[in-house]
Amino acid sequence: MAIFAMGWQKPDNVAGSSAPAIMVGLFVATGGLLFGYDTGTINGILAMKSFKDHFSTGYVDGNGQPGIYPKESALIVAMLSAGTAIGALLSAPLGDYYGRRRSLIGAIGIFVIGAILQVCAHNIALLVAGRTVAGVGVGIVSVLVPLYQSEMAPKWIRGTLVCTYQLSITMGLLAAAVVNILTYKLNSAAAYRVPMGLQLTWACVLALGLTVLPETPRYLIKRGDKDAAALSLSRLRRLDITHPALVEELAEIEANHQYEMTLGPDSYKDILFGEPHLGRRTFTGCCLQMLQQLTGVNFIMYYGTTFFNNAGVGNPFKITLIMQVINAASTIPGLFVVESWGRRRLLMVGAIGMAICQLLIAAFAAASGSNNLSAQNKVLITFVGIYIFFFSASWGPVVWVVTSEIYPLKVRAKSMSISTASNWLLNFGIAYGTPYMQTNSAASNETSIDLGSKVFFVWGAFCIVAVGFVWCMVYETSKISLEQIDEMYERVDHAWHSRRFEPSWSFQEMRDFGFSDSGIPPTQQQQQQQHQPQHQPQVELQQSQSRTSNASTSQTDTGGSNNTAASQDDKLVASLGNIDLSY
Repeated sequence: MAIFAMGWQKPDNVAGSSAPAIMVGLFVATGGLLFGYDTGTINGILAMKSFKDHFSTGYVDGNGQPGIYPKESALIVAMLSAGTAIGALLSAPLGDYYGRRRSLIGAIGIFVIGAILQVCAHNIALLVAGRTVAGVGVGIVSVLVPLYQSEMAPKWIRGTLVCTYQLSITMGLLAAAVVNILTYKLNSAAAYRVPMGLQLTWACVLALGLTVLPETPRYLIKRGDKDAAALSLSRLRRLDITHPALVEELAEIEANHQYEMTLGPDSYKDILFGEPHLGRRTFTGCCLQMLQQLTGVNFIMYYGTTFFNNAGVGNPFKITLIMQVINAASTIPGLFVVESWGRRRLLMVGAIGMAICQLLIAAFAAASGSNNLSAQNKVLITFVGIYIFFFSASWGPVVWVVTSEIYPLKVRAKSMSISTASNWLLNFGIAYGTPYMQTNSAASNETSIDLGSKVFFVWGAFCIVAVGFVWCMVYETSKISLEQIDEMYERVDHAWHSRRFEPSWSFQEMRDFGFSDSGIPPTQQQQQQQHQPQHQPQVELQQSQSRTSNASTSQTDTGGSNNTAASQDDKLVASLGNIDLSY
């Protein structure tokens, strides 16, 4: 139990209180409910008899009942993901111009419009339009919520707070499964309109709550508003605006941003070619987000009810509810160990567990063929449940953590939008392609294949790829500040050495002199490259030292008043004790 508790224990030498930042982070995380609930409702709605009766355009399933053509169900599900990809790309310019908080409020407004269109839909075209609009809102939220959390959270609990975004997604999925079970037997349009309408409730609560929350201090520093940043950080740390720990943290954030800007501009080109190693970081984020989808989780989340029904599982709605309970509950262990285990270890353990479960399901299905369906279903349900456990405790939350941490402030919103858009593009592909992978061609009169449980060979293979990718590319970012992550990418050549990294640079010194006393001085070539931006600070330093020397001579003659002031400052610093000034 001690190993779990380590992740949530506030260090004794951290000044102030982390409670305000934790409460703000938990509230903002509930933005994940919007995506989770919407995904969960459509999973069950597509299998509802009332929905099929009202929206069928002539398709008849294998049992002679009205249904939805695979191309139509693919569009209904996948256009949400198409909208989210667009929203993710829009999130960077919106978040950088209007701020993280105000952009989140606007995104929720877009989502509400889409949800209203879905409730009012009387044909597939309007339903698809509503899901696309709602998707734009969800896409913006999916970038800005982890971004907001990472920029305002203390470093000792940053990973856990960002993980709660995934926990909110799973809670939304669970809530949708419960609502679907309560309404699917209704013989009227209420069976699917009630689940669609309920998603408006929390959207309104979240938008109202965001109006009173602070903007992130790092965004305000990026905008050049240091006074507002100090006030925001004071609210989040519960420290006086003049407290030495708060002043030092703010100064380091500002110095880090200024140092970043000396390395190049904050354009979209720089997320690929900028320094330090921005191309590698962007590649890491995009591949992590794509691999999260290629684990096959949304195959279960989008089409789980339909898949279990086609597999002959009794009462697929109850099985889906059980899977969502496992999904929500399994996220909690990940919250505990994301700090103590670290990001790399948790991702690799999760990928190995998922690969084993999926390959066992597919191998048993291939070996049994059409025989012993009862045993196949038991194996399917058991190992899908275990697979969901591994995903929810690892790749579900930790991917959002890593992609919210690894980018520098100047391009953080842009890089996160690109990496998240890659997630949604894969999401779209899986959502659109799955009906063709799970539908019998003879029944649908369309080109499709019926892979059944053998589709898990595909997802299992990608999980094996994910293990190797994490080992080679993902740096360990736990227990260090966002600014110290920049230092790690400059000093550590290989991801597998990152666990041994110990931060030592002061970005205030890096900004002013080109290197930190505790770091590595630049080579002569690097000094020449940085000569122009460094020249003025060094001249000012020399002038300052000269003035100080002259003043000291004068003050020595008048009784050493400067020594008295210095002595008082030393006493003040000594009284603070061992305080961690970086968050």
